[in-house]
Formats: sequence, C-alpha cells, structure tokens
Amino acid sequence: MTLHSPRRALLLGAGVLALPAVARAQTQYRAEYKLSVVGNRPIPLSEGAFQWADLVTQRSGGRINVKVYPGSQLVGGDQTRELVAMRQGIVDMAVFSTINISPQVREMNIFSLPFLLRDHRGFDAIINGEVGQDLFRVLSTREVVPVAWGENGFRELSNSKREVRRPEDMRGLKIRFAAGAIFSEIFTAMGANPLQMSFADLQPALTTGAVDGQENPVNLFLAFRMDTLAQKHLTMWNYVADAGIFVVGKQMMDSLAPADRELVVACAREAAAKQIEASRKGIGIGGDRSALEECARRGVAVAELTAAEKEAFARVTRPVYDKWAQTVGSALVEKAQAAINRAIS
Repeated sequence: MTLHSPRRALLLGAGVLALPAVARAQTQYRAEYKLSVVGNRPIPLSEGAFQWADLVTQRSGGRINVKVYPGSQLVGGDQTRELVAMRQGIVDMAVFSTINISPQVREMNIFSLPFLLRDHRGFDAIINGEVGQDLFRVLSTREVVPVAWGENGFRELSNSKREVRRPEDMRGLKIRFAAGAIFSEIFTAMGANPLQMSFADLQPALTTGAVDGQENPVNLFLAFRMDTLAQKHLTMWNYVADAGIFVVGKQMMDSLAPADRELVVACAREAAAKQIEASRKGIGIGGDRSALEECARRGVAVAELTAAEKEAFARVTRPVYDKWAQTVGSALVEKAQAAINRAIS
C-alpha cells in the first residue's frame, strides 16, 4: 500500500512537539473537539477514530483535545447525518463510512457498485490512485477536509434462514441495509426484501425476527456477536466494500496553526493504516483465516463463494450496476474499472 508509514507520522508528530513553547502557545484552541463515528469499539472503523483522537491529543500535548462520540450519538444515532452535522459545526472531526455519506455525495456510491471491486487489491487500487484523489476533491467541496483513506471492510451477508450461494437463495429474505437507494435496488434484483434501518436498530430487529439478515464486514459480525442473534449462515461474496474516510471540518482545519494541521493529518494517516490492517485480519488474506475459523467455532456455517458463483450474482445485479454507474459518473467508473483490472491482472 502507498499510505504514509507510521514511522514518518511519528517523526512528524515529534517534530511538532519540539516547537518552542512560545510558538505553540500562540494559537488558542477550544477545550474540546468532537469526533463522530458510527458504531463503537472494538470494530476497526470505530477503533480507528479512537486511535486518531488519542494520537492528536497526545502528540499536541493536550492542546488539541479530541473526544470521540461513538454510535453517531451527536446526530441521534443516525449515521447518515454526520456530514450535514459537520458542515453545521456540530461535529469537528469524523471517520465516515462511505456508505453513510453516499446519499449526499453520489460519487461515493462507487464503492457500492455490485461486484466492482472484487477484493482488497481492487479496493487499494481505488483509494491509492487517481480515483481516490478525485473522490477527495469532490468531498472537499462540502466544507470538510478529507485527510486519509481507511477501511471498514468488504460487506458479507448473514441470515437466519439458509445457506446463500445462488441468487435464487435470496428470494423472500428480509435483509437490513444501512443507507442508500442502491442497496434497496441490489437486494430487490436478487428477489430479497430490503429494509433500511440504523445500526442502533439492527440488533433488536435481528432478535425479534423483524429482519432475517444483514450485510456487514466479518469483523463487525464477530464483535457484535451476531451469531447470538440467530445469524447462523454467513456468505463471503465481497459484493461491495465500505471505505473509511478520516475528515476534519473546514472551520476547524482553518483555525489550526500550519504545524498542527500537519500533525492532525499525520495522525490520521497512521490511524487509517492500522484500521485497514485490522479490517483485513483473519478473512483469508495472506493465509490468515482466524476470523473465519472463529465463526465456525461459534456454529456459523460459512459459504465462501467461487468466482463462478459470484458472477451469477453479478449478472443478476448488472442492471443496477449500469444505472448507478451513470449516477456516480461514467468517466469515474471507467477509470476505476481500469485501475482494478490492472491491479488484479
């Protein structure tokens, strides 16, 4: 990966702390800066937010005091409102899920085009290349400053009813999705019954049977013990990915001294690199299957789809892909596809 290394970030942070006390005291900052993130520890997306806050607070000597508000509590648990809240000054910093901001930023739906990315190589080709830069430029027009790409992970399917290996297996399943009309259309194309709800409402819905299943990264499935919520079937299909974006409100960033802006960015990149590593742990990359083995120990039947099986789902959802490629922007999607093809060839 081409993300900045933790060593470089450490050196940069140390350099900022070495500034003379008089220079550091010239800028007066607020007593607290609020950082919003959906979910809570120990999932990597949330863990990355806590690590970022801790790094900034520590390396600034407490001058930039960052407090994390997990569970999107600053927006009443509605993770889709975080971007608006940041533009309003309610939130100073955030670690966004691209899925949650895609209803407001149409280009972010590129991560949700069904079966585009394929695996982590395709994902890396996007975030570390021209497409990632293009997306940051788009987001920068929304009164926020994106500073690092992270990762929540590829979203896999779980359900309480049956093994899912073919599109026909989806028929009639009530599947929860977080946000975005594209997800409703994807699951409808498969014959399922999609229902949108916040993450806060998901666990009760699984407990009562209001929904049969959900789609989230494996690390989240394990952390929130979804195996205890009747989720006994897990399908590994990599149908879409969820990127994480570390962002700072423009108002906050503009208020910081130049050296402190560099500190905030360096800390974000370090936390993002750790977040990406954590999101990929145990799902088979590099031979590490510890997360999948843990699923099996908990009595979860894991179906790892073959390329041919994934292609069957891709064919069924191709009309959704084609429609939303126009929404995202044909040129951007073509650039992404070319980058992905180069990465996996």
